[in-house]
Amino acid sequence: MNKDTAKIVEELQLNDNFRTFYDENKDYLITQSLGELLTQFLEEQGLTKPDVVKRSDLSEVYVYQIFSGLRKPERKKLLCLSIAMDLNLEQIQTLLRCSGYAPLYVKRPFDSVVMYGICNKLSVSQINELLFEYKLETLG
Repeated sequence: MNKDTAKIVEELQLNDNFRTFYDENKDYLITQSLGELLTQFLEEQGLTKPDVVKRSDLSEVYVYQIFSGLRKPERKKLLCLSIAMDLNLEQIQTLLRCSGYAPLYVKRPFDSVVMYGICNKLSVSQINELLFEYKLETLG
């Protein structure tokens, strides 16, 4: 039960009645908070929060605050979490958009390195090394 985002946008543009559009597409809209979405992905990946803390290079308290909804991470920290959770590019783009951040864009040097790392299953540390090698800001 998934509808392509482009298809939903097309339907929005073609529909002259928002109520009709909404009623037809409400099941495809993301209504979870960031913490709920992260927890869903965590369960889908079969990971635990301590696993993610270890792999993310973020503090334990900070990660737990993000999952509980007490803190909204900056974009780079959300990328660290996503990479540590071994999420695919589509899942990460969803998290970024739902958090109000721009999705990764391949034409931006920083983003292209991060996308390469995600697609090649690199760790946060390995992606940081690659960013440093290209004199780009690291994830943190």
